Amino acid sequence: MNFVVGITGGIGSGKSAVTARLETLGVDVVDADLAARVVVEPGQPALAAIAERFGKNILQKNGSLDRAALRKIVFEDPEARRWLEGVTHPAIRQEIEDQLRRATSPYVVLSSPLLLEAKQHSFVNHVVVVDVTEELQIDRTMTRDSNSAELIQNIMAAQLPRAERVSRADEIIDNSGSLNELNTQTDALHHRMLMRAKAHGETR
Repeated sequence: MNFVVGITGGIGSGKSAVTARLETLGVDVVDADLAARVVVEPGQPALAAIAERFGKNILQKNGSLDRAALRKIVFEDPEARRWLEGVTHPAIRQEIEDQLRRATSPYVVLSSPLLLEAKQHSFVNHVVVVDVTEELQIDRTMTRDSNSAELIQNIMAAQLPRAERVSRADEIIDNSGSLNELNTQTDALHHRMLMRAKAHGETR
Protein backbone atom coordinates (compact mmCIF):
# COMPACT_ATOMS: atom_id res chain seq x y z
CA MET A 1 0.00 0.00 0.00
CA ASN A 2 1.13 3.58 -0.70
CA PHE A 3 2.32 5.98 2.02
CA VAL A 4 -0.89 7.04 3.78
CA VAL A 5 -1.41 10.41 5.45
CA GLY A 6 -4.30 10.59 7.89
CA ILE A 7 -5.97 13.99 8.19
CA THR A 8 -8.34 14.61 11.06
CA GLY A 9 -9.74 17.36 13.24
CA GLY A 10 -12.84 18.27 15.17
CA ILE A 11 -16.08 19.29 13.50
CA GLY A 12 -15.68 22.66 11.79
CA SER A 13 -11.88 22.52 11.88
CA GLY A 14 -11.41 22.75 8.11
CA LYS A 15 -10.39 19.20 7.17
CA SER A 16 -12.39 19.44 3.95
CA ALA A 17 -10.61 22.61 2.83
CA VAL A 18 -7.24 20.90 3.36
CA THR A 19 -8.19 17.74 1.48
CA ALA A 20 -9.83 19.73 -1.35
CA ARG A 21 -6.57 21.62 -1.80
CA LEU A 22 -4.57 18.38 -1.84
CA GLU A 23 -6.91 16.92 -4.46
CA THR A 24 -6.15 19.89 -6.75
CA LEU A 25 -2.47 18.97 -6.34
CA GLY A 26 -3.15 15.46 -7.64
CA VAL A 27 -3.44 13.56 -4.35
CA ASP A 28 -5.96 10.71 -4.06
CA VAL A 29 -8.22 11.30 -1.05
CA VAL A 30 -10.21 8.57 0.68
CA ASP A 31 -12.98 10.24 2.68
CA ALA A 32 -14.18 8.16 5.63
CA ASP A 33 -17.48 10.09 5.66
CA LEU A 34 -18.14 9.02 2.07
CA ALA A 35 -17.16 5.44 2.92
CA ALA A 36 -19.66 5.63 5.78
CA ARG A 37 -22.34 6.65 3.28
CA VAL A 38 -21.55 3.70 1.00
CA VAL A 39 -22.10 1.12 3.75
CA VAL A 40 -25.60 2.45 4.57
CA GLU A 41 -26.89 2.74 1.01
CA PRO A 42 -30.20 0.99 0.24
CA GLY A 43 -29.67 -2.75 0.00
CA GLN A 44 -26.71 -2.78 2.39
CA PRO A 45 -27.02 -4.96 5.54
CA ALA A 46 -26.13 -2.04 7.84
CA LEU A 47 -29.10 0.03 6.64
CA ALA A 48 -31.50 -2.85 7.25
CA ALA A 49 -30.15 -3.23 10.80
CA ILE A 50 -30.49 0.52 11.46
CA ALA A 51 -34.11 0.55 10.24
CA GLU A 52 -34.90 -2.47 12.43
CA ARG A 53 -33.36 -0.81 15.49
CA PHE A 54 -34.72 2.74 15.10
CA GLY A 55 -37.86 2.15 13.02
CA LYS A 56 -38.87 2.95 9.46
CA ASN A 57 -39.09 6.67 10.32
CA ILE A 58 -35.30 6.70 10.06
CA LEU A 59 -35.69 6.18 6.30
CA GLN A 60 -36.66 8.75 3.69
CA LYS A 61 -39.47 8.09 1.21
CA ASN A 62 -37.01 6.73 -1.37
CA GLY A 63 -35.66 4.18 1.14
CA SER A 64 -32.39 5.97 1.83
CA LEU A 65 -31.18 6.87 5.31
CA ASP A 66 -32.41 10.11 6.89
CA ARG A 67 -28.99 11.19 8.17
CA ALA A 68 -30.22 14.25 10.02
CA ALA A 69 -32.75 12.19 12.00
CA LEU A 70 -30.16 9.52 12.82
CA ARG A 71 -27.55 12.10 13.84
CA LYS A 72 -30.02 13.70 16.25
CA ILE A 73 -30.79 10.32 17.87
CA VAL A 74 -27.25 9.06 18.27
CA PHE A 75 -25.70 12.27 19.54
CA GLU A 76 -28.39 12.56 22.22
CA ASP A 77 -28.19 8.88 23.23
CA PRO A 78 -24.69 7.48 23.91
CA GLU A 79 -25.96 3.88 23.97
CA ALA A 80 -27.55 4.30 20.54
CA ARG A 81 -24.30 5.78 19.22
CA ARG A 82 -22.27 2.83 20.54
CA TRP A 83 -24.71 0.40 18.92
CA LEU A 84 -24.51 2.23 15.59
CA GLU A 85 -20.71 2.26 15.68
CA GLY A 86 -20.68 -1.47 16.38
CA VAL A 87 -22.79 -2.08 13.27
CA THR A 88 -21.13 0.34 10.87
CA HIS A 89 -17.45 0.65 11.85
CA PRO A 90 -16.31 -2.81 10.64
CA ALA A 91 -17.96 -2.24 7.25
CA ILE A 92 -16.51 1.28 7.02
CA ARG A 93 -13.00 -0.03 7.81
CA GLN A 94 -13.27 -2.57 4.98
CA GLU A 95 -14.50 0.08 2.53
CA ILE A 96 -11.66 2.42 3.52
CA GLU A 97 -9.07 -0.33 3.11
CA ASP A 98 -10.41 -1.20 -0.35
CA GLN A 99 -10.27 2.44 -1.47
CA LEU A 100 -6.75 2.96 -0.08
CA ARG A 101 -5.51 -0.06 -2.03
CA ARG A 102 -6.96 1.36 -5.26
CA ALA A 103 -5.17 4.73 -4.86
CA THR A 104 -2.43 5.51 -7.38
CA SER A 105 -0.99 8.91 -6.35
CA PRO A 106 2.52 9.10 -4.77
CA TYR A 107 0.86 9.25 -1.37
CA VAL A 108 -2.79 8.93 -0.42
CA VAL A 109 -4.82 10.84 2.17
CA LEU A 110 -7.33 9.26 4.53
CA SER A 111 -9.61 12.06 5.72
CA SER A 112 -11.63 11.11 8.78
CA PRO A 113 -13.23 12.98 11.68
CA LEU A 114 -12.86 9.76 13.73
CA LEU A 115 -9.36 8.79 12.57
CA LEU A 116 -8.18 8.35 16.17
CA GLU A 117 -11.47 7.47 17.86
CA ALA A 118 -12.38 4.65 15.44
CA LYS A 119 -8.79 3.34 15.36
CA GLN A 120 -8.55 4.16 11.64
CA HIS A 121 -5.06 5.53 12.33
CA SER A 122 -3.86 1.91 12.02
CA PHE A 123 -4.13 2.50 8.23
CA VAL A 124 -1.84 5.53 8.18
CA ASN A 125 1.86 6.30 8.31
CA HIS A 126 1.53 9.95 9.35
CA VAL A 127 -1.19 11.77 11.34
CA VAL A 128 -2.03 15.41 10.58
CA VAL A 129 -4.48 17.29 12.81
CA VAL A 130 -6.24 20.40 11.51
CA ASP A 131 -6.70 22.48 14.65
CA VAL A 132 -8.86 25.45 15.65
CA THR A 133 -10.23 26.67 18.97
CA GLU A 134 -13.47 25.15 20.20
CA GLU A 135 -15.15 28.57 19.88
CA LEU A 136 -14.22 28.70 16.20
CA GLN A 137 -15.45 25.12 15.71
CA ILE A 138 -18.89 26.07 17.02
CA ASP A 139 -19.09 29.39 15.12
CA ARG A 140 -18.02 27.88 11.78
CA THR A 141 -20.28 24.83 12.07
CA MET A 142 -23.33 26.89 13.05
CA THR A 143 -22.71 29.13 10.02
CA ARG A 144 -22.14 26.17 7.66
CA ASP A 145 -24.84 23.73 8.78
CA SER A 146 -27.41 25.88 10.62
CA ASN A 147 -27.23 23.43 13.52
CA SER A 148 -27.82 24.47 17.12
CA ALA A 149 -24.86 25.11 19.41
CA GLU A 150 -26.18 22.28 21.63
CA LEU A 151 -26.09 19.69 18.82
CA ILE A 152 -22.60 20.80 17.78
CA GLN A 153 -21.38 20.52 21.38
CA ASN A 154 -22.86 17.00 21.59
CA ILE A 155 -20.97 16.04 18.41
CA MET A 156 -17.78 17.57 19.82
CA ALA A 157 -18.26 15.60 23.05
CA ALA A 158 -18.33 12.36 21.02
CA GLN A 159 -14.92 13.23 19.53
CA LEU A 160 -11.58 13.23 21.32
CA PRO A 161 -10.88 16.31 23.44
CA ARG A 162 -8.90 18.87 21.47
CA ALA A 163 -5.80 18.55 23.67
CA GLU A 164 -5.65 14.76 23.28
CA ARG A 165 -6.19 14.93 19.51
CA VAL A 166 -3.36 17.45 19.15
CA SER A 167 -1.05 15.40 21.39
CA ARG A 168 -1.41 12.39 19.07
CA ALA A 169 -0.57 14.32 15.87
CA ASP A 170 2.66 13.91 13.96
CA GLU A 171 2.07 17.46 12.79
CA ILE A 172 -0.55 20.17 13.19
CA ILE A 173 -2.12 22.61 10.73
CA ASP A 174 -3.41 25.76 12.43
CA ASN A 175 -6.61 26.86 10.70
CA SER A 176 -7.38 29.90 12.82
CA GLY A 177 -6.48 32.28 9.99
CA SER A 178 -7.55 32.89 6.41
CA LEU A 179 -8.07 30.38 3.59
CA ASN A 180 -4.91 31.70 1.91
CA GLU A 181 -2.93 30.97 5.07
CA LEU A 182 -4.44 27.49 5.21
CA ASN A 183 -3.55 26.84 1.56
CA THR A 184 0.05 27.92 2.19
CA GLN A 185 0.34 25.44 5.06
CA THR A 186 -1.32 22.71 2.97
CA ASP A 187 1.05 23.26 0.03
CA ALA A 188 4.02 22.96 2.39
CA LEU A 189 2.53 19.77 3.86
CA HIS A 190 2.14 18.37 0.33
CA HIS A 191 5.82 18.87 -0.47
CA ARG A 192 6.88 17.27 2.83
CA MET A 193 4.62 14.27 2.24
CA LEU A 194 5.96 13.78 -1.30
CA MET A 195 9.45 13.53 0.23
CA ARG A 196 8.25 11.15 2.96
CA ALA A 197 6.43 8.99 0.41
CA LYS A 198 9.54 8.81 -1.78
CA ALA A 199 11.66 7.72 1.18
CA HIS A 200 8.97 5.22 2.20
CA GLY A 201 8.98 3.70 -1.28
CA GLU A 202 12.76 3.40 -1.29
CA THR A 203 12.80 1.48 2.01
CA ARG A 204 10.04 -1.01 1.11
